[in-house]
Amino acid sequence: MSELLLGIDEGTSAVKAVLYDQDLRTVAEARREKPLSHPRSGWVEQDPDAVMVAVVDAVAELLRGADGDIVACGLDHQGESVLAWDAESGDPLTPIVTWQDKRSQEVLDALDGKTAELVRERSRLPLDPYFSAGKLAWLLRNDERVASAVEAGTARLGTVDAWLTDMLGAGYATDLSTASRTQLAVPGEPDWDAQLLDVFGVPHSALPPLIDSAGELGELRHPDWPRPLPLRARVVDQQAALAGAGCVEPGRVKATYGTGVFVLANVGETSPDGGAEGLFPTVAWRIDGTVEFALDGGVFTAGELLNWLSRDLGLAADAPALAALAAEVDDSHGVRVLPALAGKLTGLAINVPVANGSAADLVCWHERPVTTAAINEAMEEAAGAGLKGVLDFERAPIVSSDILRSSASGTFDSLATLVLEGRVSKTLSWFDNGWGYAHRVVGLLGRFRELDRLDRGKREGAP
Repeated sequence: MSELLLGIDEGTSAVKAVLYDQDLRTVAEARREKPLSHPRSGWVEQDPDAVMVAVVDAVAELLRGADGDIVACGLDHQGESVLAWDAESGDPLTPIVTWQDKRSQEVLDALDGKTAELVRERSRLPLDPYFSAGKLAWLLRNDERVASAVEAGTARLGTVDAWLTDMLGAGYATDLSTASRTQLAVPGEPDWDAQLLDVFGVPHSALPPLIDSAGELGELRHPDWPRPLPLRARVVDQQAALAGAGCVEPGRVKATYGTGVFVLANVGETSPDGGAEGLFPTVAWRIDGTVEFALDGGVFTAGELLNWLSRDLGLAADAPALAALAAEVDDSHGVRVLPALAGKLTGLAINVPVANGSAADLVCWHERPVTTAAINEAMEEAAGAGLKGVLDFERAPIVSSDILRSSASGTFDSLATLVLEGRVSKTLSWFDNGWGYAHRVVGLLGRFRELDRLDRGKREGAP
């Protein structure tokens, strides 16, 4: 019987499960959508039970047709999104408050200057509702069920990976890459930080233990699955993409296109001070107790802008049609687009807040009468300019290699190809989605060097 690897990507808008053979060739894939809800302005939520169903169904589909023994499973997840649940019943106490959610801005605004500086210094992160700490503080202060569970000692607070592994039998835990995204830990330290917990009022007893990103991490089980799955890797989605792209040596950089564009650069075992404004250090992974770090920069609006232009403005039938329109013109005819769907201007600047996230969805101006094609071209250039800004910042402080690994996901595929054709960086190597996105967390399964060898051979045209 052949040996297979299973990667589970719990992304923002969908769950994707992929089976690979021992040469990391795709054997089978399954995908389940999981919708977002927006109950109030600035709030972005998901139903925890719907997320669990999506994970279980996608994996079950693969297991039904699997012709081989699954020897290792890897799980990546959407990072900063959080929820609360009851330790005794397992019932969710809250929705999943996703990384896009802005409700915790009021928590951050209430911090005095000295406290805000302490948070920045210890967490190495800017004050932003993007991170988990403010979201958990908001839930503790505003949700009576959470407060009651904390008082009773039955509350569990955590990111989506901790919820999934707790419910699926692998235990209540999370890894250091995830902890570094919460703003409740000093990056690389083995436990939650007492000072940060005190600032946000988060009880240590309600948080999961911090463990390695790879190793023997328990087994995932569900009645709909014919066999248990040995969990051997768990990590944040963008760090999973870093490993999956073969960026396992200092100086290698990956850029992934999805809802946003996120760039991570591997900087090795020494935590960076940060390269420039808009970049911050993060844990890449911890394996066998050894921590490796990355430098992180992002453009929050990319694929989501395509959806918005096609779905809400009706400029084209879908995202691929937008890319086709953009290809009809040589330039944007003077149109400039600054997308701010995430409350940040991301066309010409990196993670620049706009009026505490209250900006209009789109800033667009032009110099002469233009066509829809020119607007789409301007949108493409805006995404490319944002990516170039991140790369320019990251390249200067830490990047010694000329290798940039890049991949696209979902509706951004065709547009990303256009952006990357000489418009951003000539030192770019493109790999397709079969090798591409965050679900390739199997790159963490102790196979870094082999993955890099296989990827290098693919780029050089080797069989």
